[in-house]
Amino acid sequence: MSDLFPPIKKNHSFYLNVDTETGNDANEKHEIYVEECGNPEGQPVVFLHGGPGAGCEAYHRQLFDPEKYRIILFDQRGCGRSKPHASLINNTTDHLIADIEMIRVHLEVTKWVVAGGSWGSTLALAYAQAHPNVVSGLIVRGIFLSTPKEVHWFYQEGASQIYPDYWEDFLQPIPPEEQDDLVLAYHKRLTGENEIARMGAAKAWSLWEARTASLQPKNSLLDHFGDPKTALSVARIEAHYFINNGFFEPDQLLNNMDRIQNIPGFIIHGRYDMICTIKQAFDLHKAWPQSELFVIQNAGHSAGEQGISSALIKASNDMLKLLKA
Repeated sequence: MSDLFPPIKKNHSFYLNVDTETGNDANEKHEIYVEECGNPEGQPVVFLHGGPGAGCEAYHRQLFDPEKYRIILFDQRGCGRSKPHASLINNTTDHLIADIEMIRVHLEVTKWVVAGGSWGSTLALAYAQAHPNVVSGLIVRGIFLSTPKEVHWFYQEGASQIYPDYWEDFLQPIPPEEQDDLVLAYHKRLTGENEIARMGAAKAWSLWEARTASLQPKNSLLDHFGDPKTALSVARIEAHYFINNGFFEPDQLLNNMDRIQNIPGFIIHGRYDMICTIKQAFDLHKAWPQSELFVIQNAGHSAGEQGISSALIKASNDMLKLLKA
């Protein structure tokens, strides 16, 4: 990722109490970690991390020119530095969309670019469709449309044919009689009271994702997803969302693309993405002719792969030119 902008420090960070629903224990109310960096007077951009459950990483700041962008990052409910960790209470797509809008209002941003990869692309599209008037542009990578077919490919049958050795490790925590619905079986353990079973399932789930995320093995991915705190939030929250179909209606994102037809955008996808297949990127581009599609050869799913990070940098620079035109 040598083409990234140089590492930068945050300008400031804060916690935003986003859980406005009454009747909940104070310890269960969500507080979202938010940070800003770059140029306070620059073009606002909000970055949406993947998962759901992964949290932001320091290099996400480096995807945007810090002299020209006001860069806003936050950890979604239950993720990263947000509190409470790995919580599933009041954790749905509608809640996340409301959180993004609350952050925008709190920071007094009129319009902003919305960027995100993998689940972040899902959330970016859903947010833009809910609030098209405040989105000036979209940069989405590793397209995930949150359909049962996509979940089945990665967690039941599909990617398992490409990585049979890694798949055996993913199956290990689940007895054969429950393997006909692995998301359900994992969800049962990840939300159960047995802490040993819960952490064992979390590690196996997260490791499966890390091992398949890049075309070439990357130790940095294994280290990040292998961290117990990250593994627990990624596994619990992903299983929670996937067992609920992402809290979407069938084909909701593609069916609502008419709402954002006039928003310019860039779609970036690795040719050999085994987590989110390239078919989703093509379907999205067809439904969104205003967008530009970049297929990255010799790349998989991870934003940390050279070709994809280069394309993200180009997209963020080109977005500035588009908005000034």
